[in-house]
Amino acid sequence: MAQQTVTKDDFEALLMNSFVDNEPLEGAVVKGRVVAIEKDLAIIDVGLKTEGRVPLKEFGQAGRDGTIQVGSEVEVYVDRVENAMGEAVLSRDKARREESWVKLEEKYTANERVEGVIFNQVKGGFTVDLEGAVAFLPRSQVDIRPIRDIAPLMNVPQPFQILKMDKRRGNIVVSRRAILEESRAEQRSEIVQQLEEGQVVDGVVKNITDYGAFVDLGGIDGLLHVTDIAWRRVNHPTEVLSIGETIKVQIVRINHESHRISLGMKQLQADPWEGIEAKYPVGVKFTGRVTNITDYGAFVELEPGIEGLIHVSEMSWTKKNVHPGKIVSTSQEVEVMVLEVDPDKRRISLGLKQTLQNPWEAFADKYPIGATVEGEVKNKTEFGLFIGLDGDVDGMVHLSDLDWQKSGEIALDDYNRGDMVKAKVLDVDIDKERISLGIKQLATSEVADQGGDGIRKGSVVTGTVTEVNDGGIEVRIADSEMTAFIRRADLSRDRNDQRPERFAKGDKVDARVTQYDRKTQRIQLSIKALEIAEEKEAVAAYGSSDSGASLGDILGAALKGRDSN
Repeated sequence: MAQQTVTKDDFEALLMNSFVDNEPLEGAVVKGRVVAIEKDLAIIDVGLKTEGRVPLKEFGQAGRDGTIQVGSEVEVYVDRVENAMGEAVLSRDKARREESWVKLEEKYTANERVEGVIFNQVKGGFTVDLEGAVAFLPRSQVDIRPIRDIAPLMNVPQPFQILKMDKRRGNIVVSRRAILEESRAEQRSEIVQQLEEGQVVDGVVKNITDYGAFVDLGGIDGLLHVTDIAWRRVNHPTEVLSIGETIKVQIVRINHESHRISLGMKQLQADPWEGIEAKYPVGVKFTGRVTNITDYGAFVELEPGIEGLIHVSEMSWTKKNVHPGKIVSTSQEVEVMVLEVDPDKRRISLGLKQTLQNPWEAFADKYPIGATVEGEVKNKTEFGLFIGLDGDVDGMVHLSDLDWQKSGEIALDDYNRGDMVKAKVLDVDIDKERISLGIKQLATSEVADQGGDGIRKGSVVTGTVTEVNDGGIEVRIADSEMTAFIRRADLSRDRNDQRPERFAKGDKVDARVTQYDRKTQRIQLSIKALEIAEEKEAVAAYGSSDSGASLGDILGAALKGRDSN
């Protein structure tokens, strides 16, 4: 027999045929035929040199009910063409997984739902069988609300939404919650379409918070805000509502985009603010209950649904910087006066102090000008003393009204806080809430009367400056022991010259008497008033600016005339 020579081309052809004969290669899913069944293994021929063994359990139900028999055609995954024992390593699980990945990727791309079965619990969630591919279901994605018992959901075919896929790592994350939310949104949309604003419906209180209550309207929740529960003030919804209670509500507002529904209960009742001005006229007193206290005042309920505010400035005649909680207390019954009613803004301003007599009016009635009072020195300032008087009011003794002979600053050193002193009432200004007192006016000696006979309102007196301070100057009237205080504003008609520092102790000044009360021995002087009076006299005697003469010319002529006399 002749020996056949194998050429290079023949060797290449044989090599290529061997590759074809050895297909399919590792890592592919191929079709095979069951050639035998041994115990729980299926012997499968996929066209390789040797068969491979696959456990029947990998075929799922088909392997358990006997559907897999000799001659059955199946698809398997070629893990290895040949192992150490010379057998092909095949896997039905991996074949199913490869098939599933292809289908799942298509559905993930198309954003379609997939069917799966929850079959095991792992850390942080559960595992789901998606027709061969194993996915992870996070615990937060199981349901819309946290559920305690997941047993009823195990081993039950149900839809899922794929959230994430990573084939390289073999990771799939699914959600059951997304399916439920989508279904719920569709259901909510249908229910919302059937509802209208202004419609009255029955609902069940589902949940209560600090700001209101969520009411189930039969598949969709609406919010009943605490301010819409009743016309009166409701501090917390639990005062009126309880979970599980069936209530009648009105649909106040519907947001069709977000499906949010606002509900109201008070809208089903008569509005107590209608005709409020006639019901609570300004200036009339009413009794109410304090419902709430804030830094700026207290709210008083006049009737259910009607509240007014007592501003802190209207709470007391005398307590100006006190927190409202120190004057009234919650739930206290108080008498108030209506100060203002604004039906548009639904506001009523109330006053508490207006129900009591003005203490300055009461003081003026009890202590007329010239009366003698006694009180404690409450405060000592650079310009005088504050004396506590009847009715919880204060009176002030100015420096100039402390002593006839001593200067104000020296006389002030004779008094301390807590001292009990007597004084005479010089003036009471009810509108400005001021009481002027004088201590020196109590003197009955000749000093008090000396020189008083020649003094009257409008007369001009000469005085000597005894004290200078920021508020003005104190002067002693010539030929008298009487003293008076000239305020800064009365030092000159020219604002630029209204400066106390222009004067020094010992300076002689002329001033006009603008007020003199012989009974109280109180005198007020003004340099400004004197300058104005002199200017008027000069203009009357020597011409006017209308005649062409300047004010300087007029005053100059007046001075010459006075000097010649």
